[in-house]
Amino acid sequence: MDYIEFDFTITPKESGTEILAAVLAEVGFESFVETDTGLLAYIPDSKYSPEAVENLDILQNREFSIQFSFKSIEDRNWNAEWEKNYNPVVIADKCCVRAPFHPKDETCKYDIIIEPKMSFGTAHHETTSLMIEQIMSLDLKGRIVLDMGCGTAVLAILASKMGASSVTAIDNDEWAYNNSVENVERNCTENIEVIMGDAGSVKEMYDVIFANINRNILMHDIPEYVSHLKNSGIILLSGFYEADMPLIIDKAETSGINFLSSSVKNNWVVLKFIKQ
Repeated sequence: MDYIEFDFTITPKESGTEILAAVLAEVGFESFVETDTGLLAYIPDSKYSPEAVENLDILQNREFSIQFSFKSIEDRNWNAEWEKNYNPVVIADKCCVRAPFHPKDETCKYDIIIEPKMSFGTAHHETTSLMIEQIMSLDLKGRIVLDMGCGTAVLAILASKMGASSVTAIDNDEWAYNNSVENVERNCTENIEVIMGDAGSVKEMYDVIFANINRNILMHDIPEYVSHLKNSGIILLSGFYEADMPLIIDKAETSGINFLSSSVKNNWVVLKFIKQ
């Protein structure tokens, strides 16, 4: 299908980019690429409404200065676009996230193949690599795991390869859902169930929960995650900036989980909590 590409210049960039991506997703935008000045955002031509974009509250918010331009993009081979600049990622010398066209790194304990389409979660972003580092520090053997906002299902696949007994991967984006199904099959991780939905789709109780999502969604959904976490269960939260830590920690602790630790990379954060 044909897409429309919006190029947003945002000031202040860090907080504005996160909020803008969240509100754009609500009006049909499917994919985002962070730039030095803001955000590239893509919406199918068939879903685009000029009024929906022009009437976004954030564009009138005096806390931000946002300018944008847009252009039509004809249907293209997105894999070929990715391949131009897509390199494998090795994390902590143990986990290699690569595309099918990359050779296998025999030195990595966990080899994950991700078809580099437009879903979020190729391990190039700080939040994904932070989550992978934290996940590899856990004992997941025999655990029941939930990956919320799974993107490409890279975290779910890692959990499966680490010995989780079953993994549920959930995303509300159809592109991400389809890409996750493909990647689960590609990595032969049959114990992963992929669901298209949101926090309301969570029905089971879990030993470990991953949620690499933006701040606003986390603030809304943390209580739901906690209600589906077993006692002594672990939650890893990411997708927000270091400045947001007090807000997230307060919401999590008032929801019934205790803060354990944090890890930071280029102002992005992953937080670890336990339910006691």
